Parts: sequence; C-alpha cells; structure tokens
Amino acid sequence: QATLAVGAFEYAVLIPDFVRRQLQPLVGDEVSLKTIEYLEGNPQKGRLTPRLIGFMSDAEREFFDLICSVDGVGVKTALRAIVRPVREVARAIEEQDVDQLSALPGIGPATAERIVAKLRRKMAKFALMVATELPPERTADYDVLAEGYQALVSLGHSPAEARQKIDTVARIGKRFKSVEDLLMEIYRREN
Repeated sequence: QATLAVGAFEYAVLIPDFVRRQLQPLVGDEVSLKTIEYLEGNPQKGRLTPRLIGFMSDAEREFFDLICSVDGVGVKTALRAIVRPVREVARAIEEQDVDQLSALPGIGPATAERIVAKLRRKMAKFALMVATELPPERTADYDVLAEGYQALVSLGHSPAEARQKIDTVARIGKRFKSVEDLLMEIYRREN
C-alpha cells in the first residue's frame, strides 16, 4: 500500500507488487498514479468501504481491469497475483502458458485456464508494453533494490520478510551503489 497526500488529507492506495517495486526507488519523490476506485465489503450489511488501487500507467490499470473480469478473479486475488510485470503476465496469457500463470500467488490451474480462455486474444498490446521508464539514476537504484531482494531470499529470508527489509531501507531515501552496501545497511539497522 502507498500513501497519497492530497492537500491536508492522506489516502491509502493499494498497489500490486509489480507497482510497489517500481515505486521503491521513488520514495519521497512526487509521483502520479492512475487509480481505480472500488467498494469493498458486504452491501447487505451496509458495510462498504471505498478503496483505491494505484498503477503507474493507464495500460497497467486497463490490464488489471481485464484480469478482474475473469470469473473467480476478484480485486483482492488480482492484487495478490500480479507480482510480475504486466508484460510478462500478458505474454504468458498470450502464449497460453498455464504453468507460468499457475505459479502466480492465488492462481490455480483452473483459474489460469479461465484467464487464458477469456483474455488470450486481448493481450497483444500488453505483451508489447515497454517497461515504465525511470530516469537513469533511478533505474540503477531499482536494480540494486531488486538484486538486494533476490540476495535476501537466497540467504534464507522469506519473500515477505525480504520485501519488508527492502521497503524499510528504501524509505530512508539513501542511494546504494551496490547490493553489498544495501545489505550492510539492512543488517546494520537490525543490530
């Protein structure tokens, strides 16, 4: 989740994992998000809560809407499942790679089959999508954070724990020249 400051108000914006990774090197910078608003809860009990979901581009938002249109894939499932860049997921759908889709969190083989059946002809523009461009210095930051995440996982940390450690260090706004510097900062903060 990200926090959106609008005047005197702050809004919590839910973001898929692939968007979170794009935003990590931009912590503290002003960014523009494309949002979807949906109502969460049970209308019969009168408990509906408005929620915002943020994306870096209109194409990412459109892709998310398409995924949510598949039977058995709601907003929460889609938020949890789309951990890879849109381009990769779209290619898997276009190429009917049910195994790769089934590897996404919360997506089983039956759901992957439904996604392919409903969306495979609609994926061309998403499969050709160019990654969201970051300035060169921010791309380097993103690469160090991404490699640091992989290093933490290979050192035995769970993906969630590794993500939390990277997020904590990214919030301080310091730029790291190497994965070694990043890991030293993470472990220094733990002691």
